[in-house]
Amino acid sequence: MLVELGVVEQRYRAVAEVLDGVPITEVARRYGVARQTVHDWLRRYASGGGLGGLADRSSRPQSCPHQMPAAVEAAVVKARREHPRWGAATIRWQLDKSGVSPLPSRSAIYRALVRQGLVAGTPRRRRRQDYRRWERGRSMELWQMDVMGRVFLADGTELKLVTGIDDHSRFVVCARLVERATAQPVADALLGALRTHGAPEQLLTDNGKVFTDRFGRGPGPVVFDRICTVHGIKHLLTAPYSPTTTGKVERLHRTIRAEFLTEHDRVHATLAELQAALDAWVVHYNTDRPHQSCGGRPPAERFALVDAAPVPVEELSDDPAAPAVGRWVNPRGQISVKAVSYPVGMTFAGELVQVVVRDGLLEVFHHGVLVATRAQRRKPAKPRPRVTVVQPPRPAPPETTQAPSVSRLVDPKGEIYFAGKNYSCGKQWAGQRTQVSIVGEYLHFVIDEQLVRVQPIRHDRAKEHGAFARPNGIARKHAS
Repeated sequence: MLVELGVVEQRYRAVAEVLDGVPITEVARRYGVARQTVHDWLRRYASGGGLGGLADRSSRPQSCPHQMPAAVEAAVVKARREHPRWGAATIRWQLDKSGVSPLPSRSAIYRALVRQGLVAGTPRRRRRQDYRRWERGRSMELWQMDVMGRVFLADGTELKLVTGIDDHSRFVVCARLVERATAQPVADALLGALRTHGAPEQLLTDNGKVFTDRFGRGPGPVVFDRICTVHGIKHLLTAPYSPTTTGKVERLHRTIRAEFLTEHDRVHATLAELQAALDAWVVHYNTDRPHQSCGGRPPAERFALVDAAPVPVEELSDDPAAPAVGRWVNPRGQISVKAVSYPVGMTFAGELVQVVVRDGLLEVFHHGVLVATRAQRRKPAKPRPRVTVVQPPRPAPPETTQAPSVSRLVDPKGEIYFAGKNYSCGKQWAGQRTQVSIVGEYLHFVIDEQLVRVQPIRHDRAKEHGAFARPNGIARKHAS
């Protein structure tokens, strides 16, 4: 009969055999343990514990010097509950500012939040290695600007947000709400930023039509480009389909949605109320909120290191010949004003010049020095030529011919499909059946024994056999 012995009982029998004089090596071999284990059982039994000393013990140490104190963990939990959007890094900065000691690490705070059920412990995403991280060396060297949508008022009206951020300091230089992100409101947002903070050396945007005419078909530069030219700002454009190039302003959009719009979206009744709330949040973001990219300091501390004063901003008129207009000299030494080219000189190729128009004279200044004077010329308006469509002569009606014909249905656009080509028949005949016949080098379209249209043949004549093989055309599929 087999009897199952408990762990404590087996250890007690091993200890009893050793006390009876059996060698420890033989006892350890019989019970399948190491000699050191038997010695440990003897010490625990002889130390006064008796059978209780042979029971399993916890392997947890009696003390943990690096464990987070209970008071610090309580402060972490309180900060998280008061500010649910704060992460471990932000909480650590706030504890440091409050003078908490010892200051826990970022990972220790994260583990405490997971332990308290305030953060879901999810695996961290690996950083893509093909991203090239870059940052300018000082403030006011480069701004990034973009337009963010999906900002709503209480009545559901959608607004657009024109944003701008300094590349080095992450200082928000522009956050202006507009009803529509067209050329002039975006330009006004840029002018407001220039009046407040001055003009940067460079400005980076995507290829939106409000920023550039790079892919447009307009007659000249857009208002945004003209403002950059007048104030000596070099406008940089991203490559198509590369949103990571303007990653700093895109990250700002994510922060605005997480920290501002969660409380203010669809709450305010007017644009002015929402703009006032946004301005207050921007002040908090720039001056009080710690930024991870700035080493835990607010962006204003980095931005204040630059010596930049607001520049006088000149309003640009819609008239390209208005006084004090900036122009870049092209490689041929010419500038263009109102679609008219003026020579300046090959010496100034690639330079920015200022153009002033006075009393019919166009004066060109380079760094305040008059370098050229030209008589103002205006491009004469060309009358729009009248396009005369010559209709081909209509041959005799199909009744007088013996040409073969097929039936085709006129689609909603007023076209029919014959021999691999679409031919126009007229929208007034949409949905009707027409007889198509070939007479010489023309197609005749007949509806109710009436010739309604004659078209010259544009299809491959070798495909006519297949067209006549389907007298009623290809069967159309109608949606149920």
